[in-house]
Formats: sequence, C-alpha cells, structure tokens
Amino acid sequence: MADLTLRGISKEFGGGVRAVDSVDLTFANGELTALLGPSGCGKTTLLRMIAGLDTPTGGRILLGSEDITDVPAHARRFGMVFQSFALFPHLNVEDNVAYALAIAGMDKARRRNRARELLDLVQLADYATRRIGELSGGQRQRVAIARALAQEPRIFLLDEPMSALDAKLREDMQVELRLLQQKLGITTIVVTHDQREAMTMADRIVVMSAGRTEQVGPPQEIYNRPASRFVASFIGKANFLAGTVRDGAVETAGGMLHLESPAPFRNGAPVSLACRPESTRVSTRSRQAGNEIAAQVTFIRDIGPNREVFLEAGDVPLICEMRGSESDDLSVGATVFAHLPPEALLVFPGDHAGIVS
Repeated sequence: MADLTLRGISKEFGGGVRAVDSVDLTFANGELTALLGPSGCGKTTLLRMIAGLDTPTGGRILLGSEDITDVPAHARRFGMVFQSFALFPHLNVEDNVAYALAIAGMDKARRRNRARELLDLVQLADYATRRIGELSGGQRQRVAIARALAQEPRIFLLDEPMSALDAKLREDMQVELRLLQQKLGITTIVVTHDQREAMTMADRIVVMSAGRTEQVGPPQEIYNRPASRFVASFIGKANFLAGTVRDGAVETAGGMLHLESPAPFRNGAPVSLACRPESTRVSTRSRQAGNEIAAQVTFIRDIGPNREVFLEAGDVPLICEMRGSESDDLSVGATVFAHLPPEALLVFPGDHAGIVS
C-alpha cells in the first residue's frame, strides 16, 4: 500500500473561519500517526477530509499517485471508527461486523466466515451471538474496530475512539489497538487530545494548533526537543520561567540561568525557559553551583512510586517529579532550592511564565 499525502490542505467555513490552514503531511505506509491538539485545533476536520466526509477548500489528497481529493467517502475504502461507535442494537455482534459486507453483496457464508475471523482477531469470538447492549464499553469498541476492518480498508481512521472509556480500560485499549495495528500493518491515523494516548500508540505525532501543524515527529523527539513553547507545554508538563538574554545566559527573577549552549537570541531579547519536572531537582540545601532558584513547597502529591512537589518561586509556580524516598525530608511550607540543569533547559521566544500541563 502507498503513502497518504496531503498537499496544502485547507478548510474554510462560513465567515472566513479557517479550521485547517495549508497543511502538508505524509502518512507513511504501515505507520500509526496521531493527530494531537486541543479542542478546535482542526484535527477532526482534517481527518474528515481524509475520510471524504468533508471537502477541502484547497489542496489535494493523494494515495500514492492516485488523487482522491474528489473521490466520495464510500469509494475510498477507508475504515473509520468514531467517538460514538454507532453499532446497531437490534443486531448481534457478528451481524454488526458483517453488516457492510452484506450491503456489498457478499454471500452469507463468506461474510460469516470473515466476521468470525475479525472477531477472533479482536478477541471476541465467544461473543458473536450477543446483543450490543450486553457488552462492556471496551467490547463495543472492539466490535466497532472489527466492523471497520471487515472490508479490508486501505487506511484506518479513528476519531477519539477511546474518549468514552474509563481511565484503566482506556489505557488497556490503547495497548491492544497498537498491537493489533502492528499485527495488521495497516496505515492508521488516530485523532486525540490526550497526549498520553498519542505517546503510547503512535509511530509519529502531528501536534496541531489553530489549524496548523506545530511539529511532526516520533513521540520522544517531540517530548525531548519540542519545536515551540506550545509543543513543550502541550506534550507533558513543563516549568516555564520568563527571562532576558544576557551574554548567552538568561536572567530571570530568581537569578541567572545558564544553558548548555548559548541562547540563540540577541542580548536583551525576552525569552521563556522550559524545564521538565523530572529534570528539575529540589534540595533543602543550596548546592552553590548556579542554576538554582529559592522556592517554597506549597503541595506534595503522591503518584505511585513518585511524588510531585509543587513550588512557588516568587510569583512563578514550579513542579518537580522525584522518587518518593528522595522527598522524605520535604514538607509543605519549607524553603528549598530548585536546581535547573543547563542541559535540561529549553529556550523559546516570549516572556510568559508558569506551569502548563
């Protein structure tokens, strides 16, 4: 199967509202790509144009060398799973999976065999005769996936398919869906606003904001080397400090902070520094080693083997994630020192401060 390519794809609605703005993307054959961003960033609109449910205002959609921009949805042979699984309550599980095959005219014996194969694939072979109302949320999701795969789609599209599931089931289904996708080797695009979901499942993440792509890359690249302040704030958590460039270092309200490499901005330029919570170190004693800010502990939260320590450095909130045993000597109200290692600091244009999670 060929790559799916978007060239200058845009979508405008009434009043000049541009939901998607000149997006260029390539979805590699066999990869799982996550479209990630906040509500209203254009990710679902982009998916609907790929599916053929919405018509682009501008640009082209190519599957290999085939231009499918104007091909109707039913002729694209793309499988799609929506937020609401849209299963038929009056049909049993097997008939739900075989429905599209029946519409396509496949004979009863063949479509039953195909449905049973897919139910076995999603581990629901023993549920073939059950009604949809007798299934759990995770089981219904698997039926929807099996139904979407019934016609052997060229591309598999999922629009926030796990948003209605509880947290534990959602995490289990993320792993199950990823394993299934790897087994089938089908090109898959998943829309989500959940960065943990994107990090768990995707070969590549497309971070979107205001109809545009902010960054495209593997999960760890986006987390460790975000291309913008927005990406640093949206993927994971980050401490942000406003500062001014001084001879390659950054002067902040809490003191001078040095970077691993000199800041690529002119002297006097306002910037934002970012440091991940797991890279921020907290001690009750000063290290006298630079890149240190005095702060006060405001809250300590247990998160399994680790703890999140919330701090206030003047009017700037900070957060540190550390092993539980490392934080035994910390208490709310204590004065501490937050160390931000030069190699862990990211610098972006701007003058905003605060924690974004």
